[in-house]
Amino acid sequence: MKYQELDGTICEKENVQDKILKKLYTTVWGRMALKPLIQPTFSVVCGKFLDSRFSRWMIQPFIKGAGIDMTPYEKCRYCSYNDFFTRKIKPSKRMIEMGEEILISPSDGKVLAYPIDEKSCFEIKHSTYSLRQLLDSKKLAERFLGGYAVVIRLSVEDYHRYCYPASGYKSRNYYIPGKFHTVNPIAVETVPVFKQNAREYTLLKTRAFGTLVQMEVGALMVGRICNKKEEGTVRKGEEKGYFEFGGSTIILFIQKDRVILEETFLNNTRKGIETKIQMGQRLGKVVKIKDRKIEPDTV
Repeated sequence: MKYQELDGTICEKENVQDKILKKLYTTVWGRMALKPLIQPTFSVVCGKFLDSRFSRWMIQPFIKGAGIDMTPYEKCRYCSYNDFFTRKIKPSKRMIEMGEEILISPSDGKVLAYPIDEKSCFEIKHSTYSLRQLLDSKKLAERFLGGYAVVIRLSVEDYHRYCYPASGYKSRNYYIPGKFHTVNPIAVETVPVFKQNAREYTLLKTRAFGTLVQMEVGALMVGRICNKKEEGTVRKGEEKGYFEFGGSTIILFIQKDRVILEETFLNNTRKGIETKIQMGQRLGKVVKIKDRKIEPDTV
């Protein structure tokens, strides 16, 4: 998989996991074997095991195999594999750009940014995604015509806690049940993953950016999307929740004429290259009121 660091370095690697997923998603026998693996029941069973003390033996082999540097994380004794997987990072290792005019990334991961067309659709790897299908609401989807969908893919070695990208007032959490395909690019090329997978979203009304939608998408073996609170006032950088084991994705939907995204994300997306980012780093900045073509929302 090819991606770019924020310093401009291009990286490309294929690990054992990528090779296995390629077999599962591109061969007949692989797709037959995949069917039971993407069902919610399988994720629930795996989740119970990964919550148990019997899964602790997996921690050290995973750290070594994934080459994870544990020094940025808070030291503690992990009771289970999921306890390790949802580990907390030291606050000093994820600095939040706190300016009100800055929209930050809610998580670590690799970014792709897509314009939303006049039919409230965007295309990823030959699959067209309709916001009406993703959000299960035609009225809400229409609010994002001409805006952006920012897709942040988390790999299993990433930090799996996430925060709010701006301050404002959040709605309750809306859960949409579904399957649990991997979010690896290999699967995205062959399956319309994001409209089949289980997902949860919330609306975030902000003064600077209008209404944002933050959606968490479950993936292969992700037992739970764990969001902390329901409706209420939230602060930029405040922890929103975490994913349990598995690769996952966060999608931000941004209204038209609200945010000027960093050109790096847009240019790399056009080239088919992901851009690596950390939670708290800048995705874009506010469009000044005098430059907007629409009236600002009120919180």
